[in-house]
Amino acid sequence: MNTFRDLKISKQLANAMDDLGFESPTPIQQETFSIIRAGKNIIGIAQTGTGKTLAYALPILQDHKFSKQINPKVIVLVPTRELVLQVVEQFESYAKYINIRIVGVYGGTNINTQKIAVSQGVDILVGTPGRLYDLVLNGALKIKEVKKLVIDEVDVMLDLGFRYQINNIFELLPGKRQNIMFSATMTEEIEKLITDFFIAHVKVSIAVSGTPLENIEQSCYSVKNFYTKVNLLSFLLQDVETYNKVLVFAPNKKSTDKIFELLSEEYESEIGVIHSNKSQNYRIRSITQFSDRSKRILVSTDVMARGLDINDISHVINFDVPAFPENYMHRIGRTGRAEKKGKSILFYTEKEREYKQAIENLMKFTIPEKDFPEEVTISSELTPDERPKEKYKKNHNRNTKIQESGPAFHEKKEKNKKINQGGSYRRKLAAKYKKPKTRGDKIANRKKR
Repeated sequence: MNTFRDLKISKQLANAMDDLGFESPTPIQQETFSIIRAGKNIIGIAQTGTGKTLAYALPILQDHKFSKQINPKVIVLVPTRELVLQVVEQFESYAKYINIRIVGVYGGTNINTQKIAVSQGVDILVGTPGRLYDLVLNGALKIKEVKKLVIDEVDVMLDLGFRYQINNIFELLPGKRQNIMFSATMTEEIEKLITDFFIAHVKVSIAVSGTPLENIEQSCYSVKNFYTKVNLLSFLLQDVETYNKVLVFAPNKKSTDKIFELLSEEYESEIGVIHSNKSQNYRIRSITQFSDRSKRILVSTDVMARGLDINDISHVINFDVPAFPENYMHRIGRTGRAEKKGKSILFYTEKEREYKQAIENLMKFTIPEKDFPEEVTISSELTPDERPKEKYKKNHNRNTKIQESGPAFHEKKEKNKKINQGGSYRRKLAAKYKKPKTRGDKIANRKKR
């Protein structure tokens, strides 16, 4: 079995790996280490939970040389504020015995504080595209000395609409640099980005995203409707010993808030919620409480499905079936991390059966179905989306008599039919002098008089 020391990393990095309990590199870390160190453009495709952050952080830190320059040499772009904080924390833990300056920048907080932080000097800058671009436009950040650009979770970044900012950042960066891109999926939009900006890149693909992770036990329940799903979820969560750290994924912010509200009646002190409408402090607090087990349950949207590295999640519960099969893989990848066992449960209605089939086709794996528990109440209450659409009913109180409309135009009154001939003074002059036969023939006009 290969170890991190077999990669011939520095003593400082090796000691940091020992402190973190990392014994051997994952396939993506092992495959990309020498390519990144060689300075080649690289596209890394790997399943969530396979250690992509360390895959690019390790070779970058290995080649780091002490410098007093103010401007960053490495930029790491990630899609969300939470990921900025997480990647900065991970870099700091890997670089525990190295003298290096790592700064994180993100929106939703005071930009002046971040201006001061970058002005004091930075080696590795981790940030969201929007805030980083703002700092460049403000003149607080210079990126002409960047040697390496890392784009992490690029598929999420493009989903969130950051293509415009990414293009602008590419234009401002020096042409001679190394591009490092990591993603869980390969899409047409990513291919276009690569075609536009990457020259002679190397592609490394590990564990295709359609492959179910062997250490995640999957199962599903056929459920009638939204409120029955809530009843089933509430029933399962009663087993505190089994469901000791549960991440629940919902389809959107509205559903996330509704699930949180309904479950809070029974699990008020144990449940947290997170989505993009929550304030930054609220989101950070929710993640921290879930990470340190202050909260046993966290309800989240798909935006949080990728990148967040929270250890020892016992179960991922898919409250809905995602429309894009790849998103299911990202969700279940939150459990069963670092070669530990995990469990994933999918709730689906009859309307969602087609989406479930698409997931199974992608994975080439049929998700085992469990019998619906007899103890769970099947609700007859439906959400507005689930209610049958009412056909248009005729309003009998409305006056539906067809009224004959008049002509679009009416005849002018007699006085308005007159043509404006100008004032009487002008008419007298015209009659006296008349109009010349030939324009400008003054002699002929005189003779006629």
